[in-house]
Amino acid sequence: MTDTRTRILDAAERLLAERGFASCSLRAVTAAAGVNLGAVNYHFHSKEALIQAVFRRRLEPLNRERLARLNVLEAEARGKALPLTVLLHILLDPLFDRGRDGIGFVRLLGRMYSEPSIDIYRIFHAELRETIDRFLPAFRRTLPQLQPEDLYWRVFFTIGAMAQTLAAGPLLRLISSGACNPDELEGALARLVYFTGAGLKAPPWPPAKAGRAKGAVHEIRR
Repeated sequence: MTDTRTRILDAAERLLAERGFASCSLRAVTAAAGVNLGAVNYHFHSKEALIQAVFRRRLEPLNRERLARLNVLEAEARGKALPLTVLLHILLDPLFDRGRDGIGFVRLLGRMYSEPSIDIYRIFHAELRETIDRFLPAFRRTLPQLQPEDLYWRVFFTIGAMAQTLAAGPLLRLISSGACNPDELEGALARLVYFTGAGLKAPPWPPAKAGRAKGAVHEIRR
């Protein structure tokens, strides 16, 4: 029999993914979990703490796997930079594996990106802090030609592409008129690694050329 805390977490994860963070009330969670409000307050104390627990339950094992694989491969590399595709697979594979298992957290992740909230981002960032701190230096070693700001942008784009790929399958079906199957995760992962890898290792951002391109756009509009 599922314990009370787990029932609350399961219900909260499902309702947060379906309704969003603002529209999902504690009373709705208690009704779905078959518990009273006192049980939620006892185990989590607040809605914010409950949301953090939902993220932590899914992200902790995910990030343990990522960090364990990164530690092993970096030890084997003996100080040398890891290939970019290896880093991307370490980062992306564990989440895609959970997508294959049908875990609803993938939908919740998509909701986080489609319904932005600085409070939710703070919770999400807190749970990812250790992983970010480990992966950024690894990317810097692999991509030493990039300035830190440029690298942050590219990692940001990579995370966005990952979330979009896993959470917005119906959009892909729509724009491809059914030609692309977002549920075929092996192919999706391979394409995502190929695409984001190309973006990450592209030549450094050239501000001067970007400025000239912007001026050209103004000329066209006139």
